[in-house]
Amino acid sequence: MARNYNWKTGCDVEATLSVIGGRWKPILVCHLLSGRKRFGELKRLTPNATERMITLQLRELEADGVISRHVFAEVPPRVEYAITDFGRSLEPVLESMQSWGRSFKARRLDEESEVLACSQVEQVE
Repeated sequence: MARNYNWKTGCDVEATLSVIGGRWKPILVCHLLSGRKRFGELKRLTPNATERMITLQLRELEADGVISRHVFAEVPPRVEYAITDFGRSLEPVLESMQSWGRSFKARRLDEESEVLACSQVEQVE
């Protein structure tokens, strides 16, 4: 896919984000890390994403060599997506993102519970 990224002078983080950036790409890659999936399975696993968006993101991931697409010659046609060896190299990156997200969510929940506790104390007084 065409990207607005300069491969010669661009930042390395920008290069990573050009491949896995987007709301659904990291989620799709995480699902594929556990094994081959058909489109319908990916659709069920990402219920908030539209079919069109899943399709577009899968195409970009395939174009970047992160996933592979295998079409079976049968009627009706069956298509499976799988992570490539290159795509598997993203696993530590995604695990770090998952860990950071878990910590962030816990922090936000703690903050919300503190605010809720303070507001309940104020109501009692």
